[in-house]
Amino acid sequence: MNLPENHKLNSLVAQVIPVSPSMKIFRIKPDGWELPEFEAGKFLVLGLYGQHPRVDYAQPEFKASDDDKLIRRAYSIASSSKDGFVEFFISLVETGQLTPRLFNLKAGDQVFMSQKPTGMFTLDKIAPDQNVVLIATGTGVAPYMSMLRSDALSRQGKIAIIHGASISMDLGYHSDMELLERLFPHKFVYYPTITDPEKEIVEWHGDTRFIGDIWKDPKLSEFIGFEPKADSTHIMLCGNPNMITGMKELLKEEGFKEHTKREPGQIHAEEF
Repeated sequence: MNLPENHKLNSLVAQVIPVSPSMKIFRIKPDGWELPEFEAGKFLVLGLYGQHPRVDYAQPEFKASDDDKLIRRAYSIASSSKDGFVEFFISLVETGQLTPRLFNLKAGDQVFMSQKPTGMFTLDKIAPDQNVVLIATGTGVAPYMSMLRSDALSRQGKIAIIHGASISMDLGYHSDMELLERLFPHKFVYYPTITDPEKEIVEWHGDTRFIGDIWKDPKLSEFIGFEPKADSTHIMLCGNPNMITGMKELLKEEGFKEHTKREPGQIHAEEF
């Protein structure tokens, strides 16, 4: 591989953890530099050059890549600021430019990682006595893991995660969430749901509805451990754009307001 002389591959792959055929956890370590402390919920940019090989089971690219051009994409951080590495939970886009190349990496390989965590999808704008519902689909759960691995569970308010995926194999961090629920039974609730239970090898006994349908269920407060009201609860949304749009509509009907810099509200969405 003939990389440009001024190539920007400034980090090393420390570990690659398969989650499912289409999802992996990547742990990246800065090479010769230190990542500054960051607030949970922020993101970084990863990158590889067009000449990097794509994983062999990917589909042809939707757009051909330039061999000498660095392909960059933003990904939410799943680790805390003190882990010694940066963790990302990434889903394969088979016709994409970057993820098929990322999925071909192994421990010790070089990769580009931006040096300044960015983003506003954090808990600092939410009063610590407020309840928080963290809603995600697929890899959208990544920033919530960063929050839970940081100081989210020291807040006074309760925290619930509703996580949706097609099949249970794609519910990344499932066992981590279940452990936290056992360790903090009065503070934290984990509520997973899958929409393709017929594809399960072992029968799934949990919810099989879309997140919006779960939210409209009169028993929602039983599922998550508290009644989510606009005066006491903030909602964070990350994942499928259709889920985010649909949930915003539902929440606004219930009196929740979208948070902006000019007007504080209770709906916070991460939308790349």
